[in-house]
Amino acid sequence: MTRRFIETSDGVRIAVHEEGSADGPTLVLVHGYPDTHRLWDPVVALFEDRFRIIRYDNRGAGDSTAPKRTSAYRMQRFADDFAAVVDDVSPGRAVHVLAHDWGSTGVWEFLLTRPGAADRVASLTSVSGPSHRHVHRYIVDTLSRPYRPRQFLRGLRQTGRLAAALPRSVPVKMYRANFVDTVTGARTDPHDLGVGVPVQLIVNALDPYLRPHFYDDIAVWAPRLWRRDIKAGHGSPTSHPQVLARSVTQLVDHLEGAPAARELLRAQVGRPRGPFGDTLVSVTGAGSGIGRETALAFARDGADVVISDVDRAALDETARLVAAAGADAHSYPLDVADAAAVEAFAERVCAEHGVPDIVVNNAGVGHAGFFLDTPAEEFDRVLDINFGGVVNGCRSFAKRLVERGTGGHIVNVASMASYTPVNVMNAYCTSKAAVYMFSDCLRAELDAAGVGLTTICPGVIGTNIVESTRFSLPAPRSYDAETIRRRVRKGFAVRRVGPEKVAKAIVAAVKTNKAIRPVTPEAYVLYGVAHAAPQAMRSAARGGNIL
Repeated sequence: MTRRFIETSDGVRIAVHEEGSADGPTLVLVHGYPDTHRLWDPVVALFEDRFRIIRYDNRGAGDSTAPKRTSAYRMQRFADDFAAVVDDVSPGRAVHVLAHDWGSTGVWEFLLTRPGAADRVASLTSVSGPSHRHVHRYIVDTLSRPYRPRQFLRGLRQTGRLAAALPRSVPVKMYRANFVDTVTGARTDPHDLGVGVPVQLIVNALDPYLRPHFYDDIAVWAPRLWRRDIKAGHGSPTSHPQVLARSVTQLVDHLEGAPAARELLRAQVGRPRGPFGDTLVSVTGAGSGIGRETALAFARDGADVVISDVDRAALDETARLVAAAGADAHSYPLDVADAAAVEAFAERVCAEHGVPDIVVNNAGVGHAGFFLDTPAEEFDRVLDINFGGVVNGCRSFAKRLVERGTGGHIVNVASMASYTPVNVMNAYCTSKAAVYMFSDCLRAELDAAGVGLTTICPGVIGTNIVESTRFSLPAPRSYDAETIRRRVRKGFAVRRVGPEKVAKAIVAAVKTNKAIRPVTPEAYVLYGVAHAAPQAMRSAARGGNIL
């Protein structure tokens, strides 16, 4: 890193630091208060010489001059400083900007007030730092309309947050210099608040100063807008540097001619899309039944899907149906019980398509038989697939979702059997009960990272699982496995409840981040009985016998 000083028109010396690739696009990093250029250290470390990086200490911070006059801290002065830095480091060429807090507010001031600003800034990625003119506009728009109670209360609460936060979050001179403009507004005409520069917002959902809904109308001022909401506080440059680095890189690459990454497409405000448009969904056990219908349901809602199964021929048929629904299907043969294979699968999928936004761990097998009649290897097989497959999928994808830093959702398919003891389904019930509790624990763990998790508990659903179900029959046998299958098929035919009902429930549960979702009336009823009268469930289990 090299350092030099630039002197502004009012005599302030700004310390400018340069590093990175001299041949890359110029990226200017602007910090807020009480930070210095060192705020960006975690982010810069992730760029890997992709950019020529310029970062400077704002006036009153780091190695730059700290003027004594209060008027020297007006936003117009910060816009002057930004202009001086850009003119010095990139004369005649536009720069990309990543700015945080009051640093971002100063860049907004430059864009809104300086002729030709759009020729000097190629893009702005703004983190927790709106224009104080936009803040004023928001206050006026919400508090002047008490006949809209929800918006009025939001505006009132947001104004209270700002009033309480400003004196603590900025130096006294900055507060005094800019408070009047923020409250009274230098301009009140919304048409004066627009910018033609591509703008990307990083919205910190846990920011104590600015709530996410504050940014809902920014598209009016910035027609070329991208927005990414993350579960982070005000200090996301240090807590989520990977999100900022990736966001800037994707936007700059696209503006310079590269195809937009799926993540960037999803962030684009105003882009026409289905409910899951620009989303990638991974579904295991997608060769048939619930897995196939789930892949199709997400595809119809705009998602591209990664589908996997041990049955390659069945997987090919699912891929054909997904393509007919107008979505892309990426197929991979996979045995979910093989932890190493699942990890290799996740690594390949993420390298080729990016981290899936939604992961559905669905693959499973059926089994019926008393525990004392079930061979140990058969019992272990059921647990390895039904429970181990879910654990393997979560281990490989959950860590990548957390590392990505932008949330996501996991769906683990359990069963009504997870809370319904049945004496002749010991292995199956045990495996699904393990999925149920594992999922509840993992949901609590992943919540801090903004990753949701839903446990799906289907009831009696007519799928082809009965065809692959193994039976551990007692001796002497009064009838064989095929007799039992015929009986079960007949029951399914009467019920007429197919896997598409479960798929619909999965899609709905993801939209609402539902924790537990029984499917079918009997699944709901038994869920309630299991919690309200567990002894009744135990008593009923003694008499259940399909063998």
